[in-house]
Amino acid sequence: MNKIRVLVVDDSAVVRKVFSEELGREPDIEVVGTAPDPYVARDKIVNLKPDVITLDIEMPRMDGITFLRKLMKYFPLPVIIVSSLTEAGGALAMEAMDIGAVEVICKPNTAYSVGDMSVQLAEKIRAAARVNIHARQRRAAPLSRVNPDTPSLSLTKTTNQIIAIGSSTGGTEALKEVLPLLPPNSPGVLVVQHMPAHFTTKFAERLNELCQIRVKEAEDGDSVIPGTCLLAPGNFHMVMRRSGARYYVNVKTGPLVCHQRPAADVLFNSVAAYGGNNAIGVILTGMGKDGASGMLKMKQAGARTIAQDEKSCVVFGMPKEAIEMGGVDEIVPLSEVTNTILRLLQ
Repeated sequence: MNKIRVLVVDDSAVVRKVFSEELGREPDIEVVGTAPDPYVARDKIVNLKPDVITLDIEMPRMDGITFLRKLMKYFPLPVIIVSSLTEAGGALAMEAMDIGAVEVICKPNTAYSVGDMSVQLAEKIRAAARVNIHARQRRAAPLSRVNPDTPSLSLTKTTNQIIAIGSSTGGTEALKEVLPLLPPNSPGVLVVQHMPAHFTTKFAERLNELCQIRVKEAEDGDSVIPGTCLLAPGNFHMVMRRSGARYYVNVKTGPLVCHQRPAADVLFNSVAAYGGNNAIGVILTGMGKDGASGMLKMKQAGARTIAQDEKSCVVFGMPKEAIEMGGVDEIVPLSEVTNTILRLLQ
């Protein structure tokens, strides 16, 4: 078995040591080198030819954002951004994702134990190793447009409807293509995107600037209402509940599910229980099997379900698992996901 070759780029000797030790326990991953700054990293990339790089954003001599721009231009590789768990770190991480980073993870601290971080880091490295970075760079397609023949949504139809979406690797870009095309009176939308805390805050703000619907990071007790999208906060699960005719969400801690928190399965299971045939489930690009069993439960409860197709996925992991488990009604390219949602709502 060929191991995934990883280069750790971080100015913190402690982080370099922790990452090397934790990843050294993984049978399919090998840390081939470490670098304290981009200048040392540049030479090691040429000599060691890593498959994946973990990159700190805030470093001396050259910051991670500047280095990432140069790397994507001259020597594109799958990059996982490692950031401090701060508001500023979240903003920089979003910029890095726009430039071409494929994943983001936070440094271990009181919110993220070394154990949890290690599990998630290994999963993100496996996902990053499967990304075709050249195809991802070429893609950068403009947003598709809703079919002009699509009838406007009836408010009576959208009031009790729910759209639940799960995504991971490549999902930040996929969601930027799906959500902006939803009309202002869209049913309430619930999204789980695998990201750490603070990063989801900034991501929700970015989506809100792009969308016709309102997008916000979910808070415990938020109502699920038409025209609003609630994004699960990083490091917390999000579940939907129902009280009478009102849908709302609980945001809670709990164990990792499918190595994730938030997890799509947690959301989908709750939507299956309380939304039934009023729901539409969507599973987008991502590594692993999170969301597959939950989507099957949604389908069994009467929901309509959609998976992104292999060709348009950055990583065809989560959709593939959901399809193989039998939980998917329709398989469509990313450019057709929103149109398919709107058609099913008619």
